[in-house]
Formats: sequence, structure tokens, C-alpha cells
Amino acid sequence: MIEERIKFEEKELTPINGWIGLLIGLIFILIFLIGIYFTIVNDIVFPTILGIISLIIGIFILCGLKVLNPNEAIVLVFFGKYYGTISKEGFYFVNPFCSAINPTYESQSIKISKSKEENEETSITSITKKVSLKALTLNNGIQKVNDEMGNPIMIGVVVIWKVINPTKAVFNVDNYKTYLSIQCDTALRNVARLYPYDVNDASEEKTLRGSSQEVADKLKEELQTRVNVAGIEVCEVRITHLAYAPEIAAAMLQRQQAEAIIAARKKIVEGAVGMVEMALNSLNENDIVKLDDEKKAAMVSNLLVVLCGNKDAQPVVNSGNLN
Repeated sequence: MIEERIKFEEKELTPINGWIGLLIGLIFILIFLIGIYFTIVNDIVFPTILGIISLIIGIFILCGLKVLNPNEAIVLVFFGKYYGTISKEGFYFVNPFCSAINPTYESQSIKISKSKEENEETSITSITKKVSLKALTLNNGIQKVNDEMGNPIMIGVVVIWKVINPTKAVFNVDNYKTYLSIQCDTALRNVARLYPYDVNDASEEKTLRGSSQEVADKLKEELQTRVNVAGIEVCEVRITHLAYAPEIAAAMLQRQQAEAIIAARKKIVEGAVGMVEMALNSLNENDIVKLDDEKKAAMVSNLLVVLCGNKDAQPVVNSGNLN
């Protein structure tokens, strides 16, 4: 497994206060100004040389000042070697030879695979070398996958995530934002094929349409196991779009309509049989008319035609006798 090859463990730094570094840097710059003054007054070169050296040292010290806002972290390397991580907000002074690293800083925008209907571009760049620890949203758009029965469906999810280990996010993967997006696509395909889009009967089988919360929880669990190596925590996963693919949408709609018609007809027939039974029982109990089996069959047939027909029945008056 990837996690078994992790070798970077987070090392929290405790740098000195940034105001101390700022004061030292300003003192060296002040020495430069004093050296220039003595050079002009006494017409000697040595104060200028000392001032230039002090200026270089002062600027060098000022380069070690770092400002961190809440929910931000900075990962430092020292000549290619991991130096430490600062994740507490404040104003700090660190070794000026240390440099911050963020794999998303110089990345260029790439096109994440989306549906043909939405050719959008998702940016994975960062405008700073600091790693954000805030909750972020990943909307991977709509993609075509197959359900358990092999039917092509269009599904889209939104992922709420955040970085909980900036050291792993920076060193264990090339670009943690791109890594999360690709793993989201893979996890979505694997989870979607475990459930049918819908079922024909009233069974308790979980489906993509009827058990969206269970599917989202399963997808969150699947995605979390894939992004642990990148120090990412998946907070929530929600399904934002779910529909049949356009090539089978019309056929599936006809099937749903047919199922609805059959269910309605079944209900009508059940009600009509009950009404016919009630009518025959009432005639027998009240002794209104004596009917043999043949006439009962004709009466049942006529009542079922009237009750189950799509059009209004046309009454026919029989003026003859029953013999």
C-alpha cells in the first residue's frame, strides 16, 4: 500500500518571534545609513564597505520573516531537506535559507474530465506557498458511469474536504488537489457500480436514487481510504446530479410509465373486484333478486367492464323479463 511507504512525519517548528527578527534587520539597515553618513562627513571608504555588508545582512534577515493567518500552514525545506512545519498563526522569524514549498503554487490550470455537455475548466493552482487548512469544496462536475445493472448514468458529486497534515499533502503526492480530484472520479465509479439506479419492485434493495445518503456515506468512506496518504480529511460527500444517460433516458422513461400504468390498473382491478363482491352480497342478503350462476357471471362481467373501463359507460335499459 502507498501508506506503508510514507516516510515524512510532520515536525512542528517553534520559531522565534518575528518582531525580534524585524528589529535586528532594521538595526543592520540603520548601520548602513550610519556608514554612508560617516563616509560623506569624513571622506573615508571603510564605513561605506561596512554599511553595504550590514545592508546585505539586514535584507537577508528580513527575508526570514513569515506571517501566518488562521487556518494556514507553511512547510519549510532547508537545501532540499525537510526542515519543519509551522501551523499556528502569528508573526515568526525562521532561518532565511529555508524556503516554503507548495506543489500547487506553480501548477497550471488543467481540464478535469467532465461530461461532454459541460466542458468547464477547474483551477488547481494556489496563489501562495502556504497550505490552506480551511474546508474546501471540490465539484468534479458530471460524469458518465455504469450502475450495477450496466446502465449508463450521469452522476455528479460535491466533496467537502480539508488538509489535516500539510507535510503529507506536500511531500507524499505530486499535487494534492489533482490527486483528490482523480481519486474522487475513481471512487465514484467503484461505488456507483455497487448499486442499481432503481428497482422495478417494492423491494428493500438499496439504490442510487432511493438511498442517496447511504451511497454518499459509502463514497465518503471509499474516498477517505484513498486520500489518507495525502493528509486529507473528507468531511462530507453529497450527490448533486443523478439521471440516466441521454441514450437510454427515453427508453427508461417509457418503462417507468408502463410500470406506473400497470400499478394503477392493478389497483383499479382490486377495487372493482371488491365492489362486485360487495354488490352480490348485498343482493343476496336483502333478497332483492334471485340470480343463478349464469346471470351472476354476466352481472360480474358487466360490472367489471363498467368499473375498469377508461370511458364512461353507456346505460342500456332492459325492458324485458328475466326469464
